[in-house]
Amino acid sequence: MNLEEKHIFSQLKLAITQKFLEGNSASHTIEDWKGDDIIAFQEDLFDKVKARVSEKWFYTYFKNEAKKLPRIDMLNLLSNYVGYQNWNAFEAENKVKTKISKPKKAYKTYLWLIILLPCILLAFSIINKKNEYQFCFYDSIKNEPINNVILNIKILKNGESPIHRTSDSLGCFNYSAADKEIKFIVESPYYKTDTIVRQFNSNKNTVVKLVADDYALMLNYYTNKNINEWKKHKKKLSAIFHDNAEIYQFFKNSNAVELYTKQEFIQKLTIPTRSLKDMQILDKTVVDGKIVKLKFVIH
Repeated sequence: MNLEEKHIFSQLKLAITQKFLEGNSASHTIEDWKGDDIIAFQEDLFDKVKARVSEKWFYTYFKNEAKKLPRIDMLNLLSNYVGYQNWNAFEAENKVKTKISKPKKAYKTYLWLIILLPCILLAFSIINKKNEYQFCFYDSIKNEPINNVILNIKILKNGESPIHRTSDSLGCFNYSAADKEIKFIVESPYYKTDTIVRQFNSNKNTVVKLVADDYALMLNYYTNKNINEWKKHKKKLSAIFHDNAEIYQFFKNSNAVELYTKQEFIQKLTIPTRSLKDMQILDKTVVDGKIVKLKFVIH
């Protein structure tokens, strides 16, 4: 594998990491993935392009430094996974282009180049200077960092597809761009979706305060409390649901859906099973202070 191939393949690994993190949580460095991360990637790859890679293949080409590129059929599938038609399309967009200027014979030409080069480089650096954005998210009520849940960030750019990021372990995210303004949407099952617009300010990091979604937090509280306390909260849980609420359970890696009534769902939450600790709220609709529709999955 030559230097250019190494560069392009490393870009492919970065694109695969970013694509996987749109719907999953793992290290932002693919070489650090192991165990459950690799299994989750195998499932996500199969869901999107109907292909699988073995754990041995993953270690050979992603965790270790491969001596040669994978087979072209695998490169095509991985390129398709990150949104390209095939490897050729990905390679064409990520190829490093270098231009070598032909030497001039005239001494005066060299002299002018020597004089003008610093000016050209300075102008180029000014034009292409990137602003370093950092945002840290805080709970608006507690005024504490939101570092116990992953926040999904969708950066909006005019005329372009959104750029997806996630918050880190400190509840922050960084972004570099030449733009003087950034606009992004923050989403989380436990905080209300918000659209943020900020002007670049190099003097400080920006704190963004999010409003907690009380209903989602209450459900999370009830499903993770000690089993001896669950019945005590049954009446409170009943109070946040409409009597005719529609409650849907989706199943991971399956198209099956199960529908619950309000009472059936509350009964499910008050039965002490370990699986409830892996419950994740996908979507909910609240009308007049009551949950009228809820979608959830148990991993």
